[in-house]
Order: sequence, then C-alpha cells, then structure tokens
Amino acid sequence: MRKGRQTDEATRFVVAAKMVATTMVATTIVATLSGCAQTKNWLSSVRLGPAASAEEAIILGAPEADQYLAELYDLAAGDPATQAEIFADARAAARLTPNPSTELRYALVLATPGHSEENAQEAQALLRELLAQTELMTAAEISLATIHLRSVEQRIVLESEARRLRRSSSRQQQTREAAVNQRIATVEAENLRLRRELDDAENKLEAITTIERSIREQGE
Repeated sequence: MRKGRQTDEATRFVVAAKMVATTMVATTIVATLSGCAQTKNWLSSVRLGPAASAEEAIILGAPEADQYLAELYDLAAGDPATQAEIFADARAAARLTPNPSTELRYALVLATPGHSEENAQEAQALLRELLAQTELMTAAEISLATIHLRSVEQRIVLESEARRLRRSSSRQQQTREAAVNQRIATVEAENLRLRRELDDAENKLEAITTIERSIREQGE
C-alpha cells in the first residue's frame, strides 16, 4: 500500500512538473515574441526617426478644414472692407511664410468669387502646383484644393464660353445694325429720288399752267 501511494505521488509530481514546464515554456515564448515586437517597433522608430517626426509635426500644424471654410464664408459674406482685409492677410502670409497651408489659403481666397481681388487664373495655377506635391498637406487640405480646383476650372470654361457668346452676339448685333442702317439708307435714298421726281413734276405742271394762262390771255 505504501509503495502504491508513493507511485501515485510520483506520478502526480511528474504531471505537475510537466505542467509547470509547459507554462514556463509558453511564458518564455510570449515574452520572446513581445520583446521581438517591441524591438521591431523601436527599430522602425529609429529608422524613421527625425524625418518622420518632422513631417508629422508640419502636418499636425496645418489648420483644420473648419478654419479654411470659416474664412471663406467671411470672405463671401463680408463687406468690402472685410474682404480686403482677408485678402491682404492671406497674400502677406503666403509671401512672407510660404508653405502648403499659407499658399492653399491664398489660393482659396483667389478662387472665391464675389470680391474685387478674385483671380481664377492665378488660383488655378496655385492649386495645381499644390496638388502636384501633396506630401506636406493633410487629407482635408488635399480635398479642399481638389474641389476648388475643379470649381475654378469649370468657372474659367464658363467665363470663356460667356465671352465667346458675347462676342458672337455683338457681331450678330453689329450685322443686324448694319442691315438696318442699310435699309434706312435705301429708304432715304428712295425718298430723296421721289421728292426730286415730285419737284420735277410740280415744276413741269407749273410750266404747263403758265403756258396755258399765257395762251388764254393772248386769245382774249
């Protein structure tokens, strides 16, 4: 009996030892994998290092889309003084501290119709330049630039078509005016001819009347 109990205890001890060993192996594997992941992340941060941080800082420093939209609303709805102030500030910022955010702000101001300094052609050029290099622009800035570029391009096409139609209408109007003037000149020339013929007929009639009167006087 004692030998059997000893055998059972030995068996339980072996099983427990195996479980402890398995747990230790599993813990070691998890720790190793965790350490590898941390090492990989650390190596990635070292490889990216300053360049990634600098780029992230510039993008994080960009204005939110709401700031652009709020200023564009003020520009569209403001009085001439407010519009002039916004334009002057945007232009100065783009020239003194040129970067994607200030240049986008200036381009959006130029692209907004309804104020004296709007310039669709210049806005189109600036927006195209910005969208050619979007590395330092946020997703919101890229969206704003793309939307306003399409709007400006369509407006330029429409304005060009409107000018063409005005020129065509002007030419048609000139043609109509020339035709009317020609008809008036023709009518006036015809009236002059008729007046001359009438004067000639009246002179002839008066001459005939004078001759008849003279003949009657001689007969008496």
